[in-house]
Amino acid sequence: MSSQPFTTCPPPPPASVGGEPPALGTLTYSLTVPGEPLGAQIARSAVRAVLHAYRLDPLAPAVVQVTGELVAAAWQLDPGRSLYLSVRHRDDSLRLTAYDGHQPHAHPRLAAHCEARRRASLRLMAAVVRACGGAWGFGESREPGGGTRTWATLPLSGAADYLYA
Repeated sequence: MSSQPFTTCPPPPPASVGGEPPALGTLTYSLTVPGEPLGAQIARSAVRAVLHAYRLDPLAPAVVQVTGELVAAAWQLDPGRSLYLSVRHRDDSLRLTAYDGHQPHAHPRLAAHCEARRRASLRLMAAVVRACGGAWGFGESREPGGGTRTWATLPLSGAADYLYA
């Protein structure tokens, strides 16, 4: 009999301290934050940590601002319920997506009012995204349970130059 413990799981790879940052293709993170004012602060801190781990600190001013605006707007339109945030790297851009449980309105006037309210709450975010050469939008969520999906795409080069634009 062997004195070695038997396991079917491989050992974790050694952690690299001070080595190369992870490959950008692996930048795919998501988290659920509380639907309250603290949610935006938690989301900004988490995204700042992700950017730091990938050595993308120069992108932080733009990306963290957009993160906070996305989560704050979602909280205002669906207070008290958990919000979901996704951060992904695709095609030399960072895509941030916030999901909230605010259901689309069937009545056209209510839908138009709600859309105008969401756009107004995202005015600052829209300016940051525009300054970075990115795009943003919102629509019905494809996730189970419905709700609204609001997203922003920030090109890496534009986000890096954000403070100098």
